Amino acid sequence: MNQSEAPRQLRFTAGRFGGYEGPMPDAPHPPLRSFGRLKSRPIKPRQAALMDTLLPRIALDPGAGPIEPKALKPDAAQAWLEIGFGGGEHMAAQAARRPEVLVLGAEPFLNGAASALRHIHEAGLSNVRLFVGDARELLAALADASLDRVFILFPDPWPKARHHKRRLIQPDVVAELARALKPGGRLRFATDWGDYADWALERFLKEPRLRWAADRADDWRVAPPDHIPTRYQAKRLGDIEPVFLDFDRV
Repeated sequence: MNQSEAPRQLRFTAGRFGGYEGPMPDAPHPPLRSFGRLKSRPIKPRQAALMDTLLPRIALDPGAGPIEPKALKPDAAQAWLEIGFGGGEHMAAQAARRPEVLVLGAEPFLNGAASALRHIHEAGLSNVRLFVGDARELLAALADASLDRVFILFPDPWPKARHHKRRLIQPDVVAELARALKPGGRLRFATDWGDYADWALERFLKEPRLRWAADRADDWRVAPPDHIPTRYQAKRLGDIEPVFLDFDRV
């Protein structure tokens, strides 16, 4: 698809918060801070035990210095990252499907991390590493061209205009994603909020190191063959059908 024309021709917004009416202003991303509740309910005893036993063995520490995925698992054929893995079902299923791949996950919410640990434990996965914190910290620590794939699936849309600065997809984050991806790597962004789809597409297309992989409408309207639905996706909380935007690192 002609990337220079796409921002003017394609708008996903359809519903509660109105359509696109011109260039979207970019504000600097706020200092590293996760908005909302980091813990929403008591963690089940079994999951709490895994937080004490399993998590320390697979936890990533961006503060300890640069992270080179190859050093974490030298025999891994590829390294993937899921940002905001929620309950961890997509991340764990992808890791189980591709045991030769090292899968990194970042999630600030403790309940999600606890749920992911249960999936990892039950599936006996040895190819997953977790960072319980802001994904931007992990991104900043990753070595250049160290990732083969990135998944950002149904992130918080922050639909109110005054909260748009809280959205994950900002120019500085897009630049970091492009830096961390290998040439030929692929990034997938999915959302069921039309305004966020418009917002994200415009910012991704402004990054010269990323190329939108879509050739026809079904490329974003139909879930890719390797997509694994999540519980959040099944709730259908957005105002449009899910869209899947894949970008290649050039």
